[in-house]
Amino acid sequence: MAGDMNLLKQAKLMQDRMQSLQGELRERIEEGTAGGGVVKAYVNGLREVMGVKIDPEVIDPDDAETLEELVAAAFKNAFEKAKDLESREMGKLTGGLNLPGLSF
Repeated sequence: MAGDMNLLKQAKLMQDRMQSLQGELRERIEEGTAGGGVVKAYVNGLREVMGVKIDPEVIDPDDAETLEELVAAAFKNAFEKAKDLESREMGKLTGGLNLPGLSF
């Protein structure tokens, strides 16, 4: 019985830490860039889109396709950074154990 109570306490502690980490990741912003920085995309550690900045010099009404590709590349870069951030922080929380289903 004592073992069950200890396991429940550990589970509650892990749940509390995960909620805290989720709040921290929501506040941490990763920047992805493309085209040498002319397009910047911002996502938080939970991989929620926070914004995009585009240098006006790259806005060519006759070439929307290039701008679209730059925006997509910048977001891809930002999402990769956010995923790496989440992995690092989850690794700290779980002591490096890869526990299935523990991601946000």
